[in-house]
Amino acid sequence: MSAEGPASHFIVLPGGGYAAYADNEGQPIVDWLGSLGITSSVLRYPLNAPHPLPLNAVRSEVRRLRAAGIKRVGVIGFSAGGHLAGHAALSDASQPETRIDLAVLGYAITSMETETYRPARLILLGEDASPELRRATSLDALVSPAAPPFFIWHTAEDPHVPVEHSYRLAAALAAQNMPHAVHIFSKGPHSLGLARGAGEASAWTNLAAAWLTDRLAL
Repeated sequence: MSAEGPASHFIVLPGGGYAAYADNEGQPIVDWLGSLGITSSVLRYPLNAPHPLPLNAVRSEVRRLRAAGIKRVGVIGFSAGGHLAGHAALSDASQPETRIDLAVLGYAITSMETETYRPARLILLGEDASPELRRATSLDALVSPAAPPFFIWHTAEDPHVPVEHSYRLAAALAAQNMPHAVHIFSKGPHSLGLARGAGEASAWTNLAAAWLTDRLAL
């Protein structure tokens, strides 16, 4: 992957319920990607901000990277940052200037229609969000044949973002025959980050590294 050099760059989107940034999902992820020869940077998207302000911040960063000559832009996000990563990857799938080429989601909020971490939904959509707005910001509703490849991981006992979120997105991707990998680990809390020392869930980084190696070699 090192041969890719500056031709590829990943935007890291830490979680925090759209109200904060989880430290273990920011710079440690950049350092891990760097060990794989992948350049990346943490994007501090707007907090406590309604839709579409966080999404527009990602779009602006993708435009900046494209203008700087980056050929392939990836996103890696966790929890609420995973929602934002997936939202950017799916809502702009057919737009060259803001297109995301690869997406890695960890225990991501994917649906605004089902049970999730309610404070994040209220920040993003407000108390009285219409069914139409909740649907339009649900990742499974945004999957199209233009979607990029996805790597998705979660734990079955996550108490804050039910694992159903990853299943819903994976089912939507499968229905469109879109490339994706899904790994569900039986044990582990929310907000694991690199999950070092977390038992079986710690395997996600090796699985993702192999997936990224294959994808970036194409």
